[in-house]
Amino acid sequence: MAVEQPMSAPVTRSGDQTRIHNIGYRTYDGPRLGRAYARRSLYSQSLRGAYGLGRSVKSKVLPMLLFVVMCVPAAIMVAVAVATKAKDLPVDYTRYAIIMQAVISLYVASQAPQSVSRDLRFKTVPLYFSRPIETADYVRAKYAALASALFILTAAPLLVLYVGALLAKLDFADQTKGFAQGLVSVALLSLLFAGIGLVIAAVTPRRGFGIAAVIAVLVISYGAVSTLQAIADAQNNTGAIPWIGLFSPVTLIDGVQTAFLGATSAAPGAVGPGTGEGVVYVLVLLGLIAAAYGLLLRRYKKVGL
Repeated sequence: MAVEQPMSAPVTRSGDQTRIHNIGYRTYDGPRLGRAYARRSLYSQSLRGAYGLGRSVKSKVLPMLLFVVMCVPAAIMVAVAVATKAKDLPVDYTRYAIIMQAVISLYVASQAPQSVSRDLRFKTVPLYFSRPIETADYVRAKYAALASALFILTAAPLLVLYVGALLAKLDFADQTKGFAQGLVSVALLSLLFAGIGLVIAAVTPRRGFGIAAVIAVLVISYGAVSTLQAIADAQNNTGAIPWIGLFSPVTLIDGVQTAFLGATSAAPGAVGPGTGEGVVYVLVLLGLIAAAYGLLLRRYKKVGL
């Protein structure tokens, strides 16, 4: 549909004569880029915003600092491996994100509310939907942007480890296999954490409440599950340890990679799920990701919000 732009009607005065020039309306005949372009633009801007790009210096400090914190330990490990001519890296690729889960949780807590809470607080969501963009487009763009930002955060240190391992002349096949397994693990982690973070942040327009709620869900759940697993291990009830791990996002990822990606479980006594239990882990993981997407669609179904 053509968009018509009203033009001003200038009035010219010459002596005692008055002329009104009625120029009329001009139709817009430029390019119409449509929904796909709008969705890509929203995705790219949200991804840039997750690292403070295009925003104030203050907005860049925390995400960039967390990115550095994620990569520095990997660089130190690489330096030690090269200097000592070690035959293997100090930590497995699949283990690194589990060790750094507190940093990852803090990143999600800080950036998930930044991605959606501001739009809710300042009532800009209806403006998005006034363009050729639908609810599903908005949700997909925001979900994909935060998941991509998390993947960058978690995959970058793995890349540092991999490059360092090759420089240390460790076995190429083993390192490549471990690196690939690590990438699969952090990809699943990014999808899960992004979905949980966005669902929680979309509930409230208050960024502070969103940050506190995300930290509570990710950190407290991990602490509670780890404590229960430790109690079960102390009571020699090792059979319960894998099932308890289903109730925390961090231990859920740990169980999936233990069952199918050759990782060593971070649970007490290194007791992880077997193949049968691992199938349950995968189903729960995929179910949570799908549920997060569905809840976001439902949340943004009403334009008025």
